[in-house]
Formats: sequence, C-alpha cells, structure tokens
Amino acid sequence: MANGLDDVVAAETVLSDVDGLGGPLTIRGHSLPELAGRWRYPQVARLLLDGFFDDLPGDAELAEAIGRARVEVFQRLQPTLSTLAALDVYSGMRAGIALLPDGGTLADALRLIAAPAVLTPALLRAKRGDKAVAPDKGADHAADMLRMLSGKADSPDLARALDTYLVTVCDHGLNASTFATRVVASTQAGLTSAILAGLGALKGPLHGGAPGPVIEMLDAIEASGDAAGWLRDEIVHGERIMGFGHRIYRVRDPRADVLKAVVRQLGGKGGTGRRLAFAEEVEQAALEVLRVAKPQRSIQTNVEFYTALLLEAAGFPAEAFSNVFAAGRIAGWIAHAREQQTTGRLIRPQSRYVGPVPDLVA
Repeated sequence: MANGLDDVVAAETVLSDVDGLGGPLTIRGHSLPELAGRWRYPQVARLLLDGFFDDLPGDAELAEAIGRARVEVFQRLQPTLSTLAALDVYSGMRAGIALLPDGGTLADALRLIAAPAVLTPALLRAKRGDKAVAPDKGADHAADMLRMLSGKADSPDLARALDTYLVTVCDHGLNASTFATRVVASTQAGLTSAILAGLGALKGPLHGGAPGPVIEMLDAIEASGDAAGWLRDEIVHGERIMGFGHRIYRVRDPRADVLKAVVRQLGGKGGTGRRLAFAEEVEQAALEVLRVAKPQRSIQTNVEFYTALLLEAAGFPAEAFSNVFAAGRIAGWIAHAREQQTTGRLIRPQSRYVGPVPDLVA
C-alpha cells in the first residue's frame, strides 16, 4: 500500500513528464522553455489535444474556434451571471461550467477551454457592480480575458505575460486535479463532468490554492519588517510557508523560473517593480530559514510564488487566482480525460480494510 499513491504509476501518458529530481518539465516532446513565451495558449492547447479529436483544426483555425467558443459561452451564461455572482468567484465559475453541455465532441472541449476565461472576468465585474464585457472572438485568448476584466484593451506586455502563464501551467503530470479528472473520465462520463472533478480537487488548499495566500504572506511580512523572523515564527507554529515546497520536485520548480523572468520583463507594469524586489528578498530569506529548520528536506520555490506576483500585476484579485490557474490547466485536463477514455479501462484501485471485524459464531 502507498499512502497518497506515492511513487505509484497509475497511467501511461504522452502528455507531460515531470522530472522531480532533475527539474525539466516536458510537454508532448517539448521542454517548458521551448513553449512558454514562444507559443500562444491556443497553440499549446492544440498540441495537447492532438490525436484525441478527429476534427481538430490547425493552429490558426483552432484559435478562431476558441474565440467563437468564448462568444458562445458568454451568450449561454450571461443570463445566469447575477445568480452565479452570489457565490464566491471560484464556486461561481464551477457552477457556470456545470451548465454547459456534457458531451465528448471538440465543440464541448472548446466551450470548456473558453469558460474560465469568460466567466472569471464576468463574475469579478458582477461582484463589483459592473456590467460584463462581451468577448471579442477575433482577439488573442489571454488579451481578451484581460479586456473582459478591465473593460479596455490592456498593455500587450500584460497580455503576453498572462498568455505565458497559461502555457506554463497547461499540464503537469498526474497531479491531484488531473487524476480526479481521469478517474471520472474513466467511467466514460462527459467532458464537463470530468472537468468538474478536476475543478473540485483544485479548490483544496494543498493543490492550486496557494497563490492567493502568497500575497497575504508577502503583505504580512512587509508589515512585520522582519522577513526571517516572521518566517521562523510560522515554522515554529507548524504553518506552511506559501510558495515553497512541492510533492514531486526536490529541486527548484522550473515553472517558478519561467514566471519570475516574465515578472521581471514587465518592468514595473502593474506595480511589479517594487513588489518583485521585495518578493526576491522574501524568497531568499525563506530558502535560508527552511534550509536551517528542515535540513533533511529540500524545500524549494514552487510555481505559486511568482504566479501570485504575475496575476496581481495582471489585475486579478487573490480570490480569483485559482480561476486563472484553471483557465490554463483546462486544456491539459481535457487531453487527460480523452487519453484515459481511449484506454477503455475504469480506474478502480483496491483499499485495505483496517476496521473492526465482526464476531464469528461457530
């Protein structure tokens, strides 16, 4: 038995490989640096979906189809926005996605890819009393997401930064949300049902929920005026240091380096200049405090640390960070769901009973 399924190989995949000891992340034969900042998100979505839909078009055509899907999702769900906005922004997004058709076609997949990018800005605007902004089907996917959030065309640099983020988190092995997606997909349920399982797993604070608390941590440390002291106190009280440590990586998360470079390239846009300088100080203090406090473990910076700075600069509040993560990861979830379904095999592990045994009467 393996608690948490540690080191258990539960699937063969062509989608991504996470090397926790060496560090490289491979996505369908490409290293992360080959893709992030070089390929647009719709291109990477096509890379992931290739081979799982017979009618998958080329890069340009798929980008256009995703644009049309954004418009369709907006038209379908606009009447429900006031109701969905009564929930927290993540639950509202999940509830909106649950209203989409639950099939297995490419059209179903594209609606799902479009949904977080449409629902997240619409719900955030509804919560502050602003009218939702309709998608522009001809716009770049990430740029349109920012335009729907702010109501105006944002800086191309911010749009490119968000696009790089979506690519960076598009897939990452058999993590909790991806495994949940594959389990549901293995029952031959529709794509929407499988994606809702992944979204449910992502809501937990141990998977996907850390970028928001990173902002809270940085604010608290800045207020304290003593980064190392604040961090040591957290460890003494048994608290996790947000943005550090990973279940798989024993080296620095390669996605953290990609996103750190993106934040640097923003050159102060969205208030990143001062925030980045302070975050780098906190990062170094945290790595040293963790090295001393937990010498038997290699706890390194993970993807959430610089995710927080990037998404904050792009204008997203902390409560929507998991939504934006889902907007990137959803293409990977769909690909995993389809890959699992091609095996025709139901995922059905065994459990070991350790409860009381009934008395046996001779």
